Amino acid sequence: MLNLERLRTLDALARHGSVSGAADALHVTTSAVSQQMSKLEREVGQQLLAKNGRGVRLTDAGRLLAEHSARILSQVELAESDLDAHRGQVIGELRLSAFPTAARGLFPAALSILRAQHPALRVRSSELEPESGIAGVIRGDLDLAVVLDWYNKPMPLPDGLVKAPLLDDPADVAMHEGHPLAGRDEVDLGEFADDEWITWGEGEFCHEWLLFTLRSRGVEPVIGHRAAETHTQLGLVAAGLGVCVAPVLGRQPIPPGVVTVPLKQRVRRHVYVVWRADADRRPSIRAAVEALRAAAEKVPAG
Repeated sequence: MLNLERLRTLDALARHGSVSGAADALHVTTSAVSQQMSKLEREVGQQLLAKNGRGVRLTDAGRLLAEHSARILSQVELAESDLDAHRGQVIGELRLSAFPTAARGLFPAALSILRAQHPALRVRSSELEPESGIAGVIRGDLDLAVVLDWYNKPMPLPDGLVKAPLLDDPADVAMHEGHPLAGRDEVDLGEFADDEWITWGEGEFCHEWLLFTLRSRGVEPVIGHRAAETHTQLGLVAAGLGVCVAPVLGRQPIPPGVVTVPLKQRVRRHVYVVWRADADRRPSIRAAVEALRAAAEKVPAG
């Protein structure tokens, strides 16, 4: 009989394309991955891995079994979900992530609700950028992830995931109180063509969105500083070192000396929670989504 944990190892290898990638995803050593694969090859009586330069690749038999493994693991997840739903109790462990401002703006209220209403549920949370959160849900490292996309730049959602909207989060431009536009009721992005921008890290989804949006307004941005944390960005703005886009969620308190002005374009990001479709019937998933929505209702509209 095929061993489920060894099939899980094969599935991780197929997903990540390397022994080290599979080991990281499964939180084990590379030698443990190699040992599991050797045992699986003995079980099936066929070679599943072949050398490929310094790494390995799946053989035809390996790819065939990996396809079955993905379906088997999905069915196991579905069976566990059905059993949880049949039991009807919100218990066990729930692992969820959110990007930093959502973790600050939603998790304190949402996790407090879960603790009060479902004391037998063990919740483990972490801060992760949207791409990493989605990858964690797909791998099975996370049960849910709070992620985002922007009104003019949606984030593709991989097959096999379900999402539920939480809120639309308006964004303003944050600038030093001495900025010439600080007294305006609203501004246009095109008016900041000569300003230095404080943005997120290179390659991050929000940074790519900012470049895309500014260039669509005819502005070739001058990037002065990068910071992953909103409060770090606002601290740089307070020092007069540039301007930044500042969504409402999780940005309080705004430092002294910083003014936020709405954009004429009414820029918004869409915040939602994602989970695996085969876990859809788990009571703990449903309870977490309800708690996140309750927390989102308390977020200021602007």
